[in-house]
Amino acid sequence: MGTTPVRRPEEPPVAQIVLFHSAYGLRPAVHAAADRLQAAGHRVHTPDLYDGRIFDTVEEGMAYRDEVTNDELLRRAVTAVAPLLAPTEDSASLVYAGLSLGGAIAQNLALADESARGLLLLHGTSDIREDATTGIPVQLHVAEPDPFEPEDWLNTWYLGMVKAGADVEVHRYRGAGHLYTDPELPDYDEEAAERTWAVALDFLAELDG
Repeated sequence: MGTTPVRRPEEPPVAQIVLFHSAYGLRPAVHAAADRLQAAGHRVHTPDLYDGRIFDTVEEGMAYRDEVTNDELLRRAVTAVAPLLAPTEDSASLVYAGLSLGGAIAQNLALADESARGLLLLHGTSDIREDATTGIPVQLHVAEPDPFEPEDWLNTWYLGMVKAGADVEVHRYRGAGHLYTDPELPDYDEEAAERTWAVALDFLAELDG
């Protein structure tokens, strides 16, 4: 989805962002997030890994994830991204981004893509292989506390990313719910969401620079 910003021939290609949805599916909040990023001049793609399924509760979404399996979701994500990696005159390295479960998927793909430009994680992370290596900038936004991203896990994740060579920023939002950027969920925290998007847009602008 999205349009390509006009640029002069001498300008470098603008980074494309692949934004993966949460366990709830491709909700309106994901499209709204993509619109926000596109308004800032980015090209954004929002793959639907659930084949149109959207869920009202995290329990339903996680049950569907378990039914499909993480391996199958990763396969679908790789398939969705593959055309964006094909070299063209206007091609550019990808910025991987994701919301909660989508963050875990984005992280796995980013660490496997040697040409990745950056990784933007909102509400979610994934485990890191011992032999992982990367030099990409990584920015994580997460509630504090977050039942799905507990403190001991985040410490382990941070150390693992640094060991892999990533340049990591972590931003915590005390009192916010887990998926606090979705206005239609009980987790929503408007102040935390707006702060998150402001910082994230600065991060993406630096990647384009």
